[in-house]
Amino acid sequence: MELDIGKILIVDDDEDVLLAAKMLLKKHTHQVTIEKNPNKIPFLLNNDTYDVILLDMNFSKDITSGKEGFYWLSQITERDPNAVVILITAFGDVEMAVRALKEGATDFVLKPWQNEKLLATISAAIKLKRSYNEVDKLKKAKQQLQDDSNQPFKDILGESDAINKVFDIIDKVAMTDANVLILGENGTGKELVARALHQRSLRKDNVFIGVDMGAITETLFESELFGHKKGSFTDAKEDRTGRFEVANTGTLFLDEIGNLSLPLQSKLLSALQNRQVTRIGANKPIQIDIRLICATNMPIYDMVKDNEFRQDLLYRINTVELHIPPLRDRQDDIELLAEHFVEMYSKKYRKPTKTFSINTIKRLQKYAWPGNVRELQHAIERAVIMSEHSSLTPDDFFFLTNNSQADDINIENYNLETVEKSVIQKAINKHSGNISKAAKELGLTRASLYRRLEKHGL
Repeated sequence: MELDIGKILIVDDDEDVLLAAKMLLKKHTHQVTIEKNPNKIPFLLNNDTYDVILLDMNFSKDITSGKEGFYWLSQITERDPNAVVILITAFGDVEMAVRALKEGATDFVLKPWQNEKLLATISAAIKLKRSYNEVDKLKKAKQQLQDDSNQPFKDILGESDAINKVFDIIDKVAMTDANVLILGENGTGKELVARALHQRSLRKDNVFIGVDMGAITETLFESELFGHKKGSFTDAKEDRTGRFEVANTGTLFLDEIGNLSLPLQSKLLSALQNRQVTRIGANKPIQIDIRLICATNMPIYDMVKDNEFRQDLLYRINTVELHIPPLRDRQDDIELLAEHFVEMYSKKYRKPTKTFSINTIKRLQKYAWPGNVRELQHAIERAVIMSEHSSLTPDDFFFLTNNSQADDINIENYNLETVEKSVIQKAINKHSGNISKAAKELGLTRASLYRRLEKHGL
């Protein structure tokens, strides 16, 4: 039998026992240390670690009561609560051995032992202790997650009045089961807000399931959200659990809900009204219990007026609305965010942490940030990688030094896609990211402008 352990310590005042155990175990493990004098146990434990300790119950001072064995067991477990201690005892000491198990020993073996029995006992003790360690790790990990979730808004950085208003609404809404609609431009952190709502809710110990509605095709909508039975269509090779089922008793976050077509909106509304879904190919509906959070960067109310979004679905999903401010309205947070991203990417790319010149911070605060926090994050990441200086300057951010050039359309390139993108970028910059004003100047509705921003990745 091969023992998956490295070091064994054997403590017994009987030299014959020590030699017999060492001869047996050295074939099955990397290192066997033997010791006659139990008084050396503290020294041994202070200078090394052992996977298993074989400890005699009785030594020469007291060969029958087992008191010395209990004393040294307590000394070992006090120094290492996770120590694997197997007691070596005579047949008549079984009651003492059972008591020792209650006081921290892992198992015991009787003298004289059978070799296979001793090896099996050691192997079982190791496995049991490892399972205890895994449980302990899981408990610590769960506690860490709990501690992290109890930190208010740990993933949403900001101290400005604009972001504090968001925090206030999260505090008021999170503990309820009210449906929440999060509105905000691309890159403002809508998913982070959704996760904060979940982490501070009564469902925090259950799952958070996010779905990008804009990435789901018409044909896969029902399969993805409601699930399907094996054989219900050509590619249904096995049963599939839909996102609604997976999110049961937890939170379901539907991102980019404004991208859903009217037919899909109708199917979603039906599921939300009935609080049940039916897998494709099944007849029996499945009851669902979810907390619903939706988000969109689209002008949802304009879409309702234009008959592009169902009003009854809007009423269903927006018991509470939460507007995430664009970064241009959070200028006081830009320095805090920039420093956070510098520290994060300096660690990631193993570079010395860079600082910002005062002029750089001022320029970053004046920039419109059409891509919001996500754009700032990517800009800082690039600067950390590319800059060769200890302090980041405006030259490390190409958009700060090329603003004037960005205002001029490159008329040498007559590609319509490129021209449209340039014109939209110019309008956004001119109006400091104000979508309504930019749309008006371009002769577009807000909804049309949002679609073009999405199309060009702006």
